[in-house]
Amino acid sequence: MTLIPAITHAATIKDFVGSYEGEAEVMVDGIPQKRDMSVTIAPTKEGFKLSWTSATHREDGRIKEKSYSIGFVPSARDNIYQSAMKTNLFGKATPLDPLQGEPFVWARIEGDTFSVFSLFIDPAGDYEMQEFHRTLAPGGLDLLFRRVREGTIEREIRTLLRRKD
Repeated sequence: MTLIPAITHAATIKDFVGSYEGEAEVMVDGIPQKRDMSVTIAPTKEGFKLSWTSATHREDGRIKEKSYSIGFVPSARDNIYQSAMKTNLFGKATPLDPLQGEPFVWARIEGDTFSVFSLFIDPAGDYEMQEFHRTLAPGGLDLLFRRVREGTIEREIRTLLRRKD
C-alpha cells in the first residue's frame, strides 16, 4: 500500500482578512478579570493593517480599553512582514527602533497561523516579547497570546475570536 502525503494549503494574509471578536478570563494578581478582544485584519495598497482592541472589565464596573493599529508590508523573506510604523527621510515606511525604547514589531504566516511579535527593550537592556498567534479555526481564529520577559512566560491567554463579517 502506498501512502500519499496530504497536500496542505499554505495560508496567505487573505485567509485572515476580516473582523473577529471574543472574550477571555485573565488572572491579574490572583483576581479573575473578563477581557473582551477584537481584531480586524484589512488589506492595504502595500500590505495589510492589523487593528486590535482589548477591554478589561474591572471589579468596580469600570472598563479599561486599549486599542492599537499597525501597518505591515512584505519583507525580503517569504511570509514575513515588517511593521510600517514610521516613515523615513525617503518616505519609506519602516519599523520602530527598539534601542530607543520603541517596540520592534514583525509578523509571519506559518502554515495556518498568523503570528505577530513585539520586542521591547527596557532602559536596563532587559527584554519583553509579546506574541499573538492567530490560527485559522472553524468560525474564526484561535488566539494564543503570550508575554515573555527574559525567557519566562508571564502571561498566556487563549480564546476563540469569532468572525464578525
